[in-house]
Amino acid sequence: MTFTDTEKDKALGVINSLRNRLGTALLPDDEGKLRRILFTAMEEGRVQRDVFGLNPVLMAMQTAFIAVEEIGLRRDGVIATLLSPIVMNAAYSPQEVGMEFGTGPQNILHGLMRVQELYKKTPVIESENFRNLLLSFAEDMRVILIMIADRVNIMREIRDAENKDAQHRVAEEASYLYAPLAHKLGLYKLKSELEDLSLKYLEHDAYYHIKEKLSATKRARDKYIEDFIGPVRQRLEAAGLKFHMKGRTKSIHSIWQKMKKQKCPFEGVYDLFAIRVILDSKPEREKMECWQTYSIITDMYQPNPKRLRDWLSVPKSNGYESLHITVLGPENKWVEVQIRTERMDEIAERGLAAHWRYKGVKASGGGMDEWLGAIRRALEAGDDMQVMDQFRMELYEDEVFVFTPKGEIRKFPVGATVLDFAYHIHSRIGNQCVGALINGRNAQLKEELHSGDTVEIMTSAQQKPKHDWLQIVKTSHARSKIRLALKESQARDGLYAKEVLYRRFKNRKIEIDEPLMQQLIKKMGYKEVSDFYIAIANEQLDVLTVIDRYLEMRQPQGTAQEGDATVRKSAADFVLKEQGIVDDGTTHRYMSDDVLVIDRNLKGLDYTLAKCCHPIYGDDVFGFVTVSGGIKIHRCDCPNATDLRSRFGYRIVRAKWSGKGTGRYDITLQVIGNDDINIVNNITSVIAKEGDISLRNISIDSDDGLFRGVITVALDDTSRLNSLARKLQNVKGVRSVKRM
Repeated sequence: MTFTDTEKDKALGVINSLRNRLGTALLPDDEGKLRRILFTAMEEGRVQRDVFGLNPVLMAMQTAFIAVEEIGLRRDGVIATLLSPIVMNAAYSPQEVGMEFGTGPQNILHGLMRVQELYKKTPVIESENFRNLLLSFAEDMRVILIMIADRVNIMREIRDAENKDAQHRVAEEASYLYAPLAHKLGLYKLKSELEDLSLKYLEHDAYYHIKEKLSATKRARDKYIEDFIGPVRQRLEAAGLKFHMKGRTKSIHSIWQKMKKQKCPFEGVYDLFAIRVILDSKPEREKMECWQTYSIITDMYQPNPKRLRDWLSVPKSNGYESLHITVLGPENKWVEVQIRTERMDEIAERGLAAHWRYKGVKASGGGMDEWLGAIRRALEAGDDMQVMDQFRMELYEDEVFVFTPKGEIRKFPVGATVLDFAYHIHSRIGNQCVGALINGRNAQLKEELHSGDTVEIMTSAQQKPKHDWLQIVKTSHARSKIRLALKESQARDGLYAKEVLYRRFKNRKIEIDEPLMQQLIKKMGYKEVSDFYIAIANEQLDVLTVIDRYLEMRQPQGTAQEGDATVRKSAADFVLKEQGIVDDGTTHRYMSDDVLVIDRNLKGLDYTLAKCCHPIYGDDVFGFVTVSGGIKIHRCDCPNATDLRSRFGYRIVRAKWSGKGTGRYDITLQVIGNDDINIVNNITSVIAKEGDISLRNISIDSDDGLFRGVITVALDDTSRLNSLARKLQNVKGVRSVKRM
């Protein structure tokens, strides 16, 4: 790559300007080394023009001048900026730069290369997290300042670019990344230029519309400013104050933002300009003279108290100090007036560069404030701007910023682990996390995250949360999700343990009496039923021991140990007859073949409905004569039916329902479906519309997008049950309805 004649002229001009501005900041042989390295790289073809066809070496020179002129960078920053094109193209390494010029330029170039690596991850950079990551990743604060200066230079030079897509992309990044960074650092002049140029490239019509309007009204605006300033100048001079005044038109970007916010045309923005009063005050008299000026102006013009902004008493976090007031000026127009001193004005215009010149500016707070405070403390111990060559940034030391595989940025406290990241993505991902890939390498759950890491979580359906995970995670969010998962896991294990216990009871033909079981649980020292079943699940309590203790508690009451549970009273006198008469209230019918007819008017016989299958009117049923003389009514499809028929066939009695039913029955249904919004409301609404069905109880458990509902209702017979089941099955999202 070679310089064109125009580029040579520009380069010579920039070099002379840099030489004049830097003075003796460069060492005697620095300029010769820079020329040799740059020209060698160009002659060997190691430096190529960028996507806009611009000369990167010339661009680096122009960026260096902006960094010196507008920000105040010195030797190390200038050398690093000038050599950045060949280092970024791998024509020269930071280590080689360090050998030639020292560790200062080397550290800056290393930071610039690290930042370039972030862009290769294709992140979502229009976020506050990316700006914070950029600041923490750069390590040396001069890296960020050079990047801002470079973006300002690019925005100036791509005015006539033919590649509109690249121009648009550069302008967008300037708008949502570099302008906010410049604002954070107090570089208001550069921030305003970045915003205006971004608007010019992104909103071409809006930019030139406002620019033309400003040009058309410039004469009238200048006259109004002079009419306003004249009387104020006289009063301030009479008070013996040293000052100068000027009118400043708002930036085009600022006016455009006001037009959008207020939804008004250009003519509707009343505060197009601000009057600035800049006092020449001694440090100890700054605040007093600013408030004295405020008093003089508000005596002359009516102030708007809602528009008072006092950044004298409490400066902004980036060091900005000023007193803003809005007053009703001539022709009943509102005018913004900014009152500040020479020192404050330079800070406002040049941000950190002014901080390096002035010492002892107050600051408070965290993050950026602490950083600025550290700069000021370093200044007090150093030698003017040269201190910047030793100052390294330690910003956001309590936070790390990591990437998802898609390039999204997530913020975590220092010390956060892979498991924290997994739970941040989703609780299900966290519960099933078995490890991660960090920058392509395997990592364990407890490995800590570092800024710039790309983290991909690995899961397994067999993985379950463990109690020691609480010691691994750093964030309260992850800790709470782990506790919730452990609690739900214990509940599921408890339900499974209960099912196992009840199955053992049924296998031994022992009817479970719930009140007796509750007594047993309390007698065994468990205050909560859930604790009892969790102990069984954890094998702290043996199922056989529980059954033995249950039988011991039941034995004194004379209940048989096998075949069935307790009945309320004996039915020993019941004798099956070949023909029996049953009174249905109106007529007499004769039944044969030893069929027990169950009717609400049935007298002289004590029968109970089995709790293992909960038969209701309309079910196909049979009777089972217990050893104590009672009869239990079971459904034909009862889980115990096969066993009872095979082992105790001589006790089986055929049975059927008669009449209009024997009362209302509690029936439990299991409903499974998609965990959709309002599905519970839809289910309960269906039940509520059934006037003769009562909802007794409902419990819902959701897991991995599915819900499992257990619903208890009171109804009359199987016809009502079947009707309800069909209606529930038709509810959107319901997959199955099953009687339990």
